Formats: sequence, structure tokens, C-alpha cells
Amino acid sequence: MDTESTYSGYSYYSGRSRGSHRHSERSRDRHSKSRSKDSSSRSEKNVTINAPPVEPLLGDQPPPPPGDDTQDDNWGETTTAVTGTSEHSLSQEDIVRITKDLEESVGLGCRRYLSLTLGLLLGLLVFLTPLAFLVIPQVLWPERLQPCGTACEGLFISVAFKLLILLLAVWALFLRSPRASLPRVFVFRALLALLVLLLVLSYWLFYGVRILDSQDENYQGIVQYAVSLVDAMLFIHYLAIVLLELRQLQPCFSVCVTRSTDGETRHYNLGQLSIQRAAMVILENYYKDFPVHNPALLTASKSRAAKHLAGLKVYNVDGPGNNAAAGQSQSRAMIAAAARRRDTSHNELYYEEADHERRVRKRKARLVVAVEEAFTHVRRMQEEELKKPPGEVMDPREAAQAIFPSMARALQKYLRTTRQQHCHSMESIQKHLAFCITNNMTPKAFLESYLTPGPTLQYGRERWMASQWTLVSEASVTSSLRDGTAFLLKCIDFSLVVTTKAMPYIRLSEEFIDPKSHKFVLRLQSETSV
Repeated sequence: MDTESTYSGYSYYSGRSRGSHRHSERSRDRHSKSRSKDSSSRSEKNVTINAPPVEPLLGDQPPPPPGDDTQDDNWGETTTAVTGTSEHSLSQEDIVRITKDLEESVGLGCRRYLSLTLGLLLGLLVFLTPLAFLVIPQVLWPERLQPCGTACEGLFISVAFKLLILLLAVWALFLRSPRASLPRVFVFRALLALLVLLLVLSYWLFYGVRILDSQDENYQGIVQYAVSLVDAMLFIHYLAIVLLELRQLQPCFSVCVTRSTDGETRHYNLGQLSIQRAAMVILENYYKDFPVHNPALLTASKSRAAKHLAGLKVYNVDGPGNNAAAGQSQSRAMIAAAARRRDTSHNELYYEEADHERRVRKRKARLVVAVEEAFTHVRRMQEEELKKPPGEVMDPREAAQAIFPSMARALQKYLRTTRQQHCHSMESIQKHLAFCITNNMTPKAFLESYLTPGPTLQYGRERWMASQWTLVSEASVTSSLRDGTAFLLKCIDFSLVVTTKAMPYIRLSEEFIDPKSHKFVLRLQSETSV
């Protein structure tokens, strides 16, 4: 039996019978509302939040009334608007968890701005200190200073250009937007900041004791003192480049990242990094390498197991008196029956997968034909619009809305068959279609986003963005990676299991081959067989 013909017949009869069952639905709504009032009076731990209705995307059809709880998921059949309200039930534990997440996010934001403020203050102290060394003698005892000669004036130019180079280098290395918020302080950066602070304080202490107290008259020596401070800052910046950028370039570890739900695995080579910085690198690669997490693909095995258990019926022939013994015998009977049916479950799995692949190929072929016909219609429309005045040319968005209904049903069925309907909304599909029309892309380029699952970043932000990742590690997150290090990166729906292996030490040996050893002599015999 063709599944698609059955589905279309069901939708037809359901549309015919929708009006006849309207009265019964209203009565059921009244009973359900009364039951919900009674349940809310009995328990106060569940809170129901009604989301606002979705605005129409394509047409001018108004949203449904608040009392209508039905939601139209068949946007392939009705492509004029997306209507309905969504309800989410939250318990008190969920509300407490959300409040805790908000407090943690506020704390992370305050800590990020605090570190940025401290860094800016330290940078101002570094850049203003050499200038203060040069200005203070000119203000406090100008009449006692010795005249600055040609060598002294040349040092002014040296200080100016070195400060400019230091400013550009600090901007390139440190003044970058943060890519992540780490749970602990970055050790090397904190050590560099402490080293800079100690250096500046040491220079100020020496300047106060040897120059301010005695009011030194040798201004050229004071200028050279300021130049030495700028040179020391440049060397510290070079040390920062080595510790923060160059040290991690050489790969030392092979990291295996496995998603806990579907077993998707990737391997990466990392250098000398701490656990928290390795977690940041792994998450950056996760969003561009791993396919989007699809929970709908994980429900097949659960539904298959539930179907097997639902087909088993156990009867109590001893009567309702012996409940404990009956429960134990029932559980043993269920286990034994499941073990007997295990031998035939692989056949069911084989035929289910074969039927699923057949339906996917069938609906893929229909989708490809529908999209090619739609793009052919677009090219025909573009040829006709070339003859129209400039004011009557159709916008790419309008063209996408015009041809979308012809392919919407086939696309919806394909997405449902491959369980991708929650990853693509009607608005995102229309935006992608308008983008393809604007850039004169082929139907194959349009379908590539739906036929082949792409990386996580290709989908909408609401489909994959986790509010916060949690790093779970037995070792300290500031310690370096070692052979056998394992940690978890957890979010709401799944976790990433990370295991580390050290790169092997490779021994290479050389074997010399004498070129003369390849020479040989060919001897021909004069006697031949007759």
C-alpha cells in the first residue's frame, strides 16, 4: 500500500469531518478546562506559560483566537500563514534552574567586564608611565635641568615610535573580542599581567628614590631611563606571543570527541593547552564540524522497544490475592518473552530500515522534480520581467513566495520522512529560496541544505545555541592536558565526552644504500636451441 495515498486520503476525510466534529471538540474543551482548573487547585507546582501567537509570514490571515489550541503543522498544504499557540509546562524545579542560570550569566558578565576594566587600567599605567617620567622633571625643577642635546632629542623620537609599536602590538594580541567565558583565570595571561605590574612598580620605586628625591639634573639620563622601560615592555610582549600563541601550535595530543546521544565522533590534534582552553577549542570545532543534534532520530529505537513490550500480555491465573508473587512472575515472564522475541527482532529492523530508505528515495525524487519545475518557472518569470518597466519588476522575496507553494508539500513530506521538520521553519526555507534566486543558484544548490545534513552553524541560532556549557573534569581545569585525560562538556540535551591520547614518540633510522650495489652484468649465451 502506498503510504502517501493513505496520508492524502486521511487529510481529505479529516478536512470533511472537521466541521461535523466541531461540537464534540467544544464539549471536550469545556471538560478539559474544568479538569485543568481542578488540577490547578489541587497542585501548585506546575506553571503553564502561554506563548504569544505567531505572526502570519506570507499572507494577511489573522492569528487564531486564544481559545483555539490546535496548531497547524501542515505548512506544506497551507502555505499562507503559520498560526497557533505553543504551551510549555514548567515545574518549580525548572523555574529554580532557570533563575540559577540567569544569576550565573549575570555573574559571568560582571567577571568579564571586571577583567576588561583591570586590563585597560593596567594598559593605561604602562603607556602613561614613560611619558610621566619625561614630564615630571620639566614641571617640578625645570631651571636645574641640563640642556638636552642632539642625542637626547633623538631619544624622544625613539620613545615615540616604540610606544606606537607597543600600542599596535597590544591591540593585535590582547584587544580582541572574547570568544568564550572560561570558568577559571587564564594562568599565563595572569602571570604576564603580574609581571608587567611588578616591572612598572619597580621602575616607579627606583624613579622616586633616585630621581625625584635628589632632583637629578641629568635630563638625558632620565630620557634613557624611560627608553629602557619601553624596551622592557616590548620584550614582555614578545614573551606573551611565545606563551599565548606559539606554544600551542605544535600538536602534542590527539583528542577524541564523542557525542553521548548518537555517538558522532571527531578527532582533533591539540598542542600544550589547559583543560579549559582545550574545551573552548573543541566547542569551536564542534559547531563547524558536527552535524546538528537531531533528537527525532533517537526515538526510533525507543519506539521499537516500546512496541515489543506493548505486544506482550501477561495474565494472572492465581487471582488478585497474591500480588507480590504475581508481580515477580509477571516480570520474569516479560523478560523471558522479550528474550524469545529477540531472535526475530533483527528481521523487523532490517525491513523497517529498507522500507524507510525506499520512502526516502521516493520522496527525494518527487522533491527534486518539484524544485526543478519551480526554478524553471522562476527563469521563465525572469525572462518576462526583462520586458517590463523597472517599477514592475518582482522582488526576489515575492518570487520565492510565489513558487514556494508548488514545492512546499514535497519538501514537507521529505523533511518529515527524514525527521528534519523541526530544523527548518517555513520562514527560513523562504529566506534560503530568496537567497538562491537572488544569486542565480541552481536547484541542486538549493536542495543541498536539505538533502545533506550540514554543520550545526548552518541552522538557526534557536536550533542549536546552548545557553551555557558545563565542564566536568576530575583534574583541575587550569592544569595542562596529559595522556589519558578525560572530561565532559555538558549542555541541556546531550554531552560531549572527550578523551586525550599523547602523540607517540617517533624514531627514524637511516639506511644507506650503496649506488654500486645496483649494478649487474648481463651475460648472453651464444648457444641457442634449434
